[in-house]
Amino acid sequence: MAHKVTLIPGDGSGPEVVAAAKRVVEATGVAIEWDEMEAGAAMIEKYGTPLPDHVIDSIRKNGVALKGPITTPVGKGFRSVNVALRKTFDLYANVRPAKTYPGVITRYDHIDLVIVRENTEDLYAGIEHMVGEDAAESIKLITRKGCERICRYAFEYAVREGRKKVTAVHKANIMKCTDGLFLDVAREIAKEYPQIEFTDSIVDAMCMRLVMHPEEYDVLVCPNLYGDIVSDLCAGLVGGLGLTPSANIGKDGAIFEPIHGSAPDIAGQHKINPTACILSASLMLAHLGEAKAAAAIEKAVTDVISEGKTLTQDMGGTASTEEFADAVIAKL
Repeated sequence: MAHKVTLIPGDGSGPEVVAAAKRVVEATGVAIEWDEMEAGAAMIEKYGTPLPDHVIDSIRKNGVALKGPITTPVGKGFRSVNVALRKTFDLYANVRPAKTYPGVITRYDHIDLVIVRENTEDLYAGIEHMVGEDAAESIKLITRKGCERICRYAFEYAVREGRKKVTAVHKANIMKCTDGLFLDVAREIAKEYPQIEFTDSIVDAMCMRLVMHPEEYDVLVCPNLYGDIVSDLCAGLVGGLGLTPSANIGKDGAIFEPIHGSAPDIAGQHKINPTACILSASLMLAHLGEAKAAAAIEKAVTDVISEGKTLTQDMGGTASTEEFADAVIAKL
């Protein structure tokens, strides 16, 4: 029986990377029934919102979505569609692997990290307002429930994936209530997993250590804002956002997407790197129970990058988005 998956191409260069990922998934032979939906700024004129109800209904019905990047205006306009989807479906765990691939020129060649980011609370809850005309206030919301489920997810992920260490990232030395709660809960949960080494680090020190000694870390569990920042830092360690996939996981749904933006400046030029979206599709297949196909995609991507013959511009090559996907499909 075919898996039913909502497909959201996104905007900017999103449709190009999603089309590449879709072709790669289909090349594995796994039967997918795609339910393609449009979301983003272009939908506002027609529906009055960048996230129409029928898109939400499709994800709710199918339980799984593969999504391309959607442009979020800076300082004006609608709030992030990504944030809205995470809140609507309570996708509390944002899982972002960062791994070095032979053939990609970076300062490191031995990184294999996973950032587990809390996805629904913290400053990203969007509880903010103006205080008069000359000040603005944003509330940092951290709950015990949110801390417990993200920390437990990180440890369960470590056990399931054969990882050895979990590090909690925080700023509890300054934010003693909010980040203090997060750290206290992480320490409590860690006691239930004696087979997993547990450490914690203040976020600014964590950023320094990741640049100096990334090989010392394995799974990082973070509140929302720190997770967003640290995961981009880790993407920079391994070659950029074009190589980093993500999964948004909740109890009743999952959305998979590259962590990079929509890159509207190069939309339609067929030169954006589709690796992150292809690897996000691999994470999706693993979630659907198609472990063999998921592993085959990751190996094919690794082989293509390692050979160095068909690389996109950001990886030092001249291949188009479609040519890179063709090379991955040929490996499959």
